[in-house]
Amino acid sequence: MATIPDFNKNEMWVVHDTLKQRYGKDIEVQAVDTELRLNPHSSVLTPCPALYWEAGDAHFVVVKTGEGRYRSQFFYRVHQQFGTGVEEYNDLTECVVTLLQVQADHEAKRAAEGA
Repeated sequence: MATIPDFNKNEMWVVHDTLKQRYGKDIEVQAVDTELRLNPHSSVLTPCPALYWEAGDAHFVVVKTGEGRYRSQFFYRVHQQFGTGVEEYNDLTECVVTLLQVQADHEAKRAAEGA
């Protein structure tokens, strides 16, 4: 199995620029490694590069699962993990923007419920 390449400079710029537009300031993004089951019918874990950041009490992860393929989620605690409803994206901008929108919608719902 081929190794999944790290995020390149263009991909890093997309994430940094999208976050700066969303929050109005630079957000520290960390390059991390993770392991995922890329095939839901297999127990094999594949090492994947990922980007991690925090905003407020939310934590975000975007994982590169192949050339031009991405997955994302945000979480608050181990038992409060959320996705976007899309298994995998082929456009990094769409992946990050959707992740941020779903999290913002989740925050608005929590605030409305008084949670």
